[in-house]
Amino acid sequence: MIRFHKEGYKIIVIAFLLSITGVLLAEKFIDINWVIKAIQIVILALLFTVLQFFRNPKRPTKLDDHAIIAPVDGKVVVIEEVEELEFFKDKRLQVSIFMSPINVHVTRYAMSGIIKYSKYHPGKYLVAWHPKSSTDNERTSVVIENKFFGAILYRQVAGALARRIVNYAKEGDIVEQGTDAGFIKFGSRVDLYLPLGTELAVKLGDTVKGGTQVIAKK
Repeated sequence: MIRFHKEGYKIIVIAFLLSITGVLLAEKFIDINWVIKAIQIVILALLFTVLQFFRNPKRPTKLDDHAIIAPVDGKVVVIEEVEELEFFKDKRLQVSIFMSPINVHVTRYAMSGIIKYSKYHPGKYLVAWHPKSSTDNERTSVVIENKFFGAILYRQVAGALARRIVNYAKEGDIVEQGTDAGFIKFGSRVDLYLPLGTELAVKLGDTVKGGTQVIAKK
């Protein structure tokens, strides 16, 4: 059974109502049969696009305090050492995952632990693969800490199409690896900032699966 994320419920209902209305209006006011069928196909294709965007597949996570799992579906587009200036203010290993509009857009906690920091930043809407999108775009920054792995930061970054970031993490929360951490609507990326020396299980260009795939180990 297909599951949908709660952030999409309102949009899905509206999309269904508009689709039904469009199909009925095409039948009522257009006399050319092939035009009717073409319009209805376009309407159904748009509805399907909305449904697939908000899908929320159930994924069993094998809990491992010594591992970081992919927080989202997508493609690894950045692996590099950088200065993380917002929270750690030192060098970290950045791993960035780009999500296209056809990816599942649920954000999942990359590890279990306590939320030490959670902050929203308004900003621009540069394309998500732009080098400055991590610091200039609308984004949220969240730090999770546990005694096995230490502290990591993940950042939900809005893209050119993403106009709303949903972040459920609140400071002081105890969270479980693989559970729902939020949602980013319409194309975006997630950056992870890991301790230097972290052993990565992915490389540039890899496609990863959120909630199940190990991307780093301690």
